[in-house]
Amino acid sequence: MIKVIGVRFRKAGKIYYFDPGDLEINVRDNVIVETVRGIEYGLVVIAPKEVTEQEVIQPLKKVIRVATAEDEQRAQKNSEKEKEAYSICLKKIEKHQLEMKLVGSEYTFDNNKLLFYFTADGRIDFRELVKDLASVFKTRIELRQIGVRDETKMIGSVGICGRPLCCHSHLSEFQPVSIKMAKEQNLSLNPTKISGVCGRLMCCLRYEEDTYEHINKTLPNIGDIVITPSDENGEVINVNVIRQLVKVVIRKKDGDPEIIEYKADDLKFKKTNKKENVQISDEDMAELEELQEMEEKERKK
Repeated sequence: MIKVIGVRFRKAGKIYYFDPGDLEINVRDNVIVETVRGIEYGLVVIAPKEVTEQEVIQPLKKVIRVATAEDEQRAQKNSEKEKEAYSICLKKIEKHQLEMKLVGSEYTFDNNKLLFYFTADGRIDFRELVKDLASVFKTRIELRQIGVRDETKMIGSVGICGRPLCCHSHLSEFQPVSIKMAKEQNLSLNPTKISGVCGRLMCCLRYEEDTYEHINKTLPNIGDIVITPSDENGEVINVNVIRQLVKVVIRKKDGDPEIIEYKADDLKFKKTNKKENVQISDEDMAELEELQEMEEKERKK
């Protein structure tokens, strides 16, 4: 086992592990560490703990120090310089007539590199832009193309749930999501209701997917024929997955149909692969197919 702390950097949501050594470090402390990009200033989001060697990307770097007041001032100064760099880069992009959207700028803590993040529909030849920027800032310039999910993660916002976006607040990496997950959870297949601020499928579709898959294996589908505790045959018309309740319509020969709700465990049935046919407009179906296609493209990048 190895003792580590988890550190997050301003423009990167992913959490990185570092060796705290003998330093006394707490969550919300700022620390100075060495990364592949150089010396960086980060926020401690995971208190010292022990993990297995398999969970750590080697070599594990040591924390240089807990950030001092001087470090805090330098980080603040870098933040102010980034705003100016962003404004200058926008003008340079316009000058070179490049079809790209500038998302953000970032200085490494030691100012050895200045990074610009952008989105674009395709590949962009920004070599002349890099030369132009290098002549202005007199440091190493890196332009990094990111996806729309990364853009939203970097900028942040509020989701339809009323809370800060998961990607901006706590998700370290994006996990694959699909339309199938929405179907499995009996969610509306209206694209606007299952898409996030980024215009892609909401990351939270993933959270309960394993639970729904497990529970759904033990529940009948709508349209299945079940045997009730009174040994009557009935057709399933509604399934409450979370509460594991099933509404059954019993059609008697000498009376009106009767709808009764049962606990799933009280019913006998043979699980089928038949699923309810969900009515979706052609417009929504086209949007869903486009969403799924974009998900698969980004997954291959």
